[in-house]
Amino acid sequence: MPHQPTPRRLALFDLDHTLIPIDSDVMWAEHLVALGVVDTAWHSRRNDYFYEQYKQGTLDIDEFLSFQLAPLGAHPRATLESWREDFVKTKVLPQLTQSAKDLVARHQAAGDLVAIVTATNQFITRPIADAFGVEHLIATLVETRPDGEFTGRHTGLPSFREGKIVRVAQWLAEQHDCLLQDFEVSTFYSDSLNDLPLLAQVTHPVATNPDPTLLAHAESQGWPVLRLW
Repeated sequence: MPHQPTPRRLALFDLDHTLIPIDSDVMWAEHLVALGVVDTAWHSRRNDYFYEQYKQGTLDIDEFLSFQLAPLGAHPRATLESWREDFVKTKVLPQLTQSAKDLVARHQAAGDLVAIVTATNQFITRPIADAFGVEHLIATLVETRPDGEFTGRHTGLPSFREGKIVRVAQWLAEQHDCLLQDFEVSTFYSDSLNDLPLLAQVTHPVATNPDPTLLAHAESQGWPVLRLW
């Protein structure tokens, strides 16, 4: 099969609070609490603790992932997938806005190479990316055993902060035989101060529903600010 030329434009999207007005990590944890499959009081406290760290830009990603992925190693995968199906249907899909779907669709219609780049794990985010019609998902990977069950740990480099730069570079090299710098236009949409490293690497950073720190930085740099809701 002849090699397909790389599109001249790249569009990258953060997920939580960028394309969807919720944090899917936090909502998944709350879903497990509602199901009664984790200790409610302890899990809620830890969830709040890590979310506050994230908002402050001080999150220890390895400590967080040990907490967040532990339930995946404690239950059969078929059960987890059933819980996830209900989670996506009842908690995520109703939150998808037409403005966010239209934004993604415009880049796809223009022939851009489109990907969602998120620190949230792949198990949670794959069906959300599918709901946006996005094939390429760069997310934190969940370790599996030979029988396909989850271990409750992550594998590889989490796609968080500078890790997003590395993971995007790996994806482009391995699947598209190119570099980020090869694109005439590269756009990254994000809401979070944690994404400043990757925002600084693209030709067109867009502060999208930005947190106060990112908003101040975007205004000082003359970056566009987009609000989807």
